[in-house]
Amino acid sequence: MKPRLEIVSAQKRSTAVPVVLDVAQVSQRFTVSGSKEITVLQDIGFTVRRGEFICVLGRSGCGKSTLLKILAGFMPPSAGIVRLNGKPAGSPGPDRCVVFQEDALFAWLTVRENIAFGLKGRRMARREKERAVDRFLSLVGLTDFGDYLPAEISAGMKQRVSLARVLILQPEILLMDEPFAALDAQTREEMQDLLLRLWSELSHTIVFVTHDVGEAALLADRVLLFDRAPGRIKEEIRIALARPRRKMEDDYYALCRSITAKIKAL
Repeated sequence: MKPRLEIVSAQKRSTAVPVVLDVAQVSQRFTVSGSKEITVLQDIGFTVRRGEFICVLGRSGCGKSTLLKILAGFMPPSAGIVRLNGKPAGSPGPDRCVVFQEDALFAWLTVRENIAFGLKGRRMARREKERAVDRFLSLVGLTDFGDYLPAEISAGMKQRVSLARVLILQPEILLMDEPFAALDAQTREEMQDLLLRLWSELSHTIVFVTHDVGEAALLADRVLLFDRAPGRIKEEIRIALARPRRKMEDDYYALCRSITAKIKAL
């Protein structure tokens, strides 16, 4: 069966939805061993429209996480520019929130306090903050766990807290660096389903880094397939499978085989 995927040209993208993120000719070089310079990323260029779900897919070491750090503002690129809503993205801020593979929760704060942490600097009445925390506890399925400490909940629950903690800030873009890679298979599927439900309900723009072909095929509107040494976009693939997607369907398997063949050919 022929998988439904296609290489995307700029002309074929919808112009009705505004561009939120514009990555223009971004490269990243590092100096190692005193004077030797290595190029990790080379001439990365793509745009992301509001509400899109983009997966950056590639083998380990191809520069995916480095790109995410640049998008988040954790490091400046050696060349090129990242624009958010047409303006230089600059330093980190609540407009671009990151979910990492490790949960990075504050061990001494409860689940509720972790979720509320980012709201401390905002001018909100106490009751308004409490209602917001209650809402996101419910959205991630942790209403009954608000008073637990991180050490008292499972790894999957910790990632739910991590999601709630950033989503409560209502970021322009959600950046995710292999957030489910350390979870067991069943919990990972549950988190993928939860993320898709939250994305559908809250309409966030998501850039999701993964090395898992099946995960990219399940989640993404478009896949940016990365080459390595140096990292660059080898292909941009639009996934035309209808949502919700089912892993047991022939089209899904055909899509995964096609993308896997592309990766092996790199």
